[in-house]
Amino acid sequence: MKSVRRRLEKSERLAAGVAGLAGRYLAFCDRTTKWQTTGLDTLKDALSSGPVILVMWHERSIMGALHWPVAAGPLSSLYANSPIGRVSGALQRSVGLQPMQMSDKTSNVVASRQILKRVKDGVSIGLTGDGPLGPALVLKDAPLEWARVTGVPVFTYAFATSRFRRLDAWDKMIVPKPFGLGAIVFRRFETTVPRRMDEASREEVRSKLSTFLTETNEIADQHVSQLLKNP
Repeated sequence: MKSVRRRLEKSERLAAGVAGLAGRYLAFCDRTTKWQTTGLDTLKDALSSGPVILVMWHERSIMGALHWPVAAGPLSSLYANSPIGRVSGALQRSVGLQPMQMSDKTSNVVASRQILKRVKDGVSIGLTGDGPLGPALVLKDAPLEWARVTGVPVFTYAFATSRFRRLDAWDKMIVPKPFGLGAIVFRRFETTVPRRMDEASREEVRSKLSTFLTETNEIADQHVSQLLKNP
């Protein structure tokens, strides 16, 4: 197992191969699921004026690359230099996104400069609120910092499906199964992220965005419950 992990960390070809298999499975699940989508028009309207920041909890992130409206604007999604991170990056490339590998050695300042350049080039940024390693459902600084630096709108994303399994991992990631009923939710976070934040204002925005992300998950779950009652 360790040798496979090391090979995935070093080999783009192997990561792309694994991502290809995963991507075909997820695409099959996507095609065979009857989806109800909420908020996509609002997202597209925002993208017509420029890029956005898209934030999601890690547990609901596996379908994000497939559900992003690529025709409405490019997305640069972040991934870690880990086995699953490299597979994630390869999967994102395969569906037309522009992933960025984030090194553990990259400082917040350097990362923010890289993000700012992408945004200035018209590319939206997608990331998980609780990062690549957790703890789960605990909002990191990155979404707040990059929203502050870029000044672009912030959207949240979640999906839910009636047929899925949860992985035995730190995030309890939801992996869909084919032939289910599903919901896709995009929501605009209307709270302004100030350019200058002291500790108190930062924690206030963190709390609001964290709650908003969790509500996005709950809305997706509620939509699936309604679909099951009225298929």
